[in-house]
Amino acid sequence: AGRKTGTAMSDCRIILVDDHTLFRGGLRGLLDRYEGFRVVGEAGSGEELLERIGEWQADVVFMDIAMPGMGGAEATQRLLALRPQWRVITLSMFGDEHYYQRMVEAGARGFLLKDSPFDEVVRAVETVHGGGTYFSEPLLGSLTGRMCSSERSAGADEPLSARETEILVCVCRGLSNQEIADKLFISKRTVDKHRANILEKTGCRNTASLVVYAIRQGLVDLL
Repeated sequence: AGRKTGTAMSDCRIILVDDHTLFRGGLRGLLDRYEGFRVVGEAGSGEELLERIGEWQADVVFMDIAMPGMGGAEATQRLLALRPQWRVITLSMFGDEHYYQRMVEAGARGFLLKDSPFDEVVRAVETVHGGGTYFSEPLLGSLTGRMCSSERSAGADEPLSARETEILVCVCRGLSNQEIADKLFISKRTVDKHRANILEKTGCRNTASLVVYAIRQGLVDLL
């Protein structure tokens, strides 16, 4: 169970960052048995991750949201400043909701509950490794509610054009800029320009925050 057949993805190298050794061991055991996934390192804290970052080549990092010492948001921000190509999936428990917005702003690409079924963990890794953004539905509901009640940025009231809205929806569906260009029969450069304008108008900083914005505005369904 849990193994892919036929169209296996290219090898995805994974790092686990969590202060609970048993949890890391259990997750590692599951991931290592799945074709195309390979756990290349573990760290018990954000500090240890940053100290050992030079030892690993990775694609995806599972990051505990609440750890003693350096928390997940700070560790994610520092990690991505050093390795911007790495993609972070946040791991959390119910009750950690107050950390979500900070993780979005720090650049996390995926949001999972620690008790998520393994098939959802697989979907999250595949989506994030492929350049998309993944939200577990319960977390996304909480996240959008909290961000909706927070103060909006100064630039978030400028309306999006019809084309910008169309592109934003494509972004939320996980399409790359090239895929959006192909779908809409426009150049990638045009998509790049529109996407920059969308970020400026909405006050968002990254794809994860764009997804939250679009759901909050009713542009896409809560999936």
